[in-house]
Amino acid sequence: MTQKEMRVGLIGAGYIASRHASAVELNKQGRVTAVCDVSETTAREFAGSIGAQPYTSVDDMIAAGVCDIVHILTPPHTHAPLAIQCLNAGLHVFVEKPFALSRDEAAAILAAEEASAGQIAVCHNFLGLPSYAKLKKLVADGSIGRIDTVEVNWRFPLTPLRSGPYNLWMLREPQNLLFEIGPHLFAFATDLGGALTDIQVSTGKPITLPGNLGVRHQTWRVLAKAGSIDVAINISLVEGVDDRSVYVRGTNAVARLDYAQDTLNMRYENAAELVISPLSQQLSQAGQNIKNGAVNAAKQLTSLNRKNPYDLSFTNTVQAIYTALSANKPMDARFSGDAAATVVKNIAAVVNSAPAAAIADIPAAPAGSPNPTVLVVGGTGFIGRHLTRSLVASGRDVRVLSRGAGGPFSDLSDRVEMFAASLKDAESLEKAMQGIDVVYHLAKSDNATWEGYLENDIGVTERLAEAAMKAGVKRFIYTGTIASYDMSDPAQTITEASGFGDDIESRNLYARAKALSEERLMDMHQLRGLPLVIARPGIVIGEGGPLQHWGIGKWNGAGAVQLWGNGKNILPFVLIDDVSDALIKMIDRDDILGKDYNLIGEPMMTGRGYFDAIHQSMNARLRVKSSSFIALHLIEKLKYTLKKNVLRKRNLSQISLADWKSRGHLSPFDNSKAKADLDWQPVRDKDEFIRRAIVEANLFGF
Repeated sequence: MTQKEMRVGLIGAGYIASRHASAVELNKQGRVTAVCDVSETTAREFAGSIGAQPYTSVDDMIAAGVCDIVHILTPPHTHAPLAIQCLNAGLHVFVEKPFALSRDEAAAILAAEEASAGQIAVCHNFLGLPSYAKLKKLVADGSIGRIDTVEVNWRFPLTPLRSGPYNLWMLREPQNLLFEIGPHLFAFATDLGGALTDIQVSTGKPITLPGNLGVRHQTWRVLAKAGSIDVAINISLVEGVDDRSVYVRGTNAVARLDYAQDTLNMRYENAAELVISPLSQQLSQAGQNIKNGAVNAAKQLTSLNRKNPYDLSFTNTVQAIYTALSANKPMDARFSGDAAATVVKNIAAVVNSAPAAAIADIPAAPAGSPNPTVLVVGGTGFIGRHLTRSLVASGRDVRVLSRGAGGPFSDLSDRVEMFAASLKDAESLEKAMQGIDVVYHLAKSDNATWEGYLENDIGVTERLAEAAMKAGVKRFIYTGTIASYDMSDPAQTITEASGFGDDIESRNLYARAKALSEERLMDMHQLRGLPLVIARPGIVIGEGGPLQHWGIGKWNGAGAVQLWGNGKNILPFVLIDDVSDALIKMIDRDDILGKDYNLIGEPMMTGRGYFDAIHQSMNARLRVKSSSFIALHLIEKLKYTLKKNVLRKRNLSQISLADWKSRGHLSPFDNSKAKADLDWQPVRDKDEFIRRAIVEANLFGF
């Protein structure tokens, strides 16, 4: 009997939506017919890329009758109301984790399911891994024996804790971290042992978030019981080696599941002679490792990386859920509403058992009303946060434009005003400019296509400039990027007169978009009098910046980086303090209108020198590897060919070999123009540079 193809609606078109869409496509049991997002542009762009119909209203999507099941991929606080709404409409519902944020919300969803023709499922996706299926089989058939201990680990860096953005949902309240990360861990514990009791919680490595957002503890240890099983759940969010694993100890064997790599290793006692037993044990482990590596490599190669462990976990989860729904059978127990409710109950119990310091209330904001004369667009990013605080320190009140009302400045609420506005709404942008003398445009967008950059980056820049001119703003300061330069020739010293070259269309989309934005703004300056100044910061480092900075190289976790090139040329580093200083100096100088400035620090160190300094000052020797630009270019060309001809991807772009070389910043910079015109003095002393860029930057989180 042929199963009916399920029509799928995705509610939320953020980064996780592509995983769900790919999983639906690979399963061939369903087809994405609708994409709903509050952003019309985002909905339209993503829906167009997969051949679906865009919507901006869940009510409209339901009324259109275009889907049988919805995937709820929106922020966690919206999961319960959206799930209930869609269940009440008779749809099946697949909810991203967390299922709910309280026992009451979970109960309300289950009650709606009881009264609905639809079924509910939750995305505890790691339970869909093939390696976990093997582990469950070994548990069920008694191969591991009677289990006494289950330990679940999530030791994986959470960069936003140290470098933002701080307006993410998971950072708004202390317990949100547990509801964001905890479902993965508690889903394993629940599926292997059941509901938890006798919960004890300890925490450590506190970090204070900027802007009166309070303290977050980066390590959590939970001890509990699940029947006769001792359960330990460990979370560590500081920079370090990725250890996302499940350890199961029984009377017959020990199992270690690496769910980030989709591998399962077993260790059994053996009957070999005492002298031979250690060798036998290690040979067994080596054989399992070789087999796991070969199988996973073959999967990824033959599927063009669509069966990497993370994507495979989504694919298998969707398959299990859709199979149950298509056959009108009860939901797979791993992904059922009852299991999801138990996970929520366990996380809520941990929150209630946590030390008071770990879930302390956020400090009260200072009283007072700001009178802003400076507007910072992109003020919640790395540079924007530092610039906003530096502007306040210089005696100026600031308005920060953001998509929401929250931000990392509640400790400065008497000096900093958060203004919620869409960058695509000309009317709200004009309101944001009222009373403003200076506008900093630091915002950028990440898009998969050139059309997306034209609308979300270049179009937004023009719209901001138009609003500034209508409001009579006295200074419009735009941050471009040095990535727009061709930095592939070590013999060419780059100055502001160098230009971006004639091959800009063969550059990466971000660099190309920034260059075109500058061109459009300069036209507005020359033809219409836009009071423009352009800044192009180099590789910005310092407090609030990430350890894993992709301007330096390609990272494979916190402890390993592949440099762009051999890492022996001086990189255009610049301290965040120096960038803010230069940007503020651009406010009052009338003779710099229409000029552009490369904000590059003094020649200080190479890529390898930077990591040597980390080793010497922090006692952490990271694994640093060189790369070949030609090899990177050829690999990218191969990926392009496969995506275009095998996966039939649309709107792809190819970048040049020069663009790859430019990532290595092979060309030196001359920063004399910024120093002369702005009276700017970036840090010259190497020891001071290292202290501020590395030692005081809290790169590792502890």
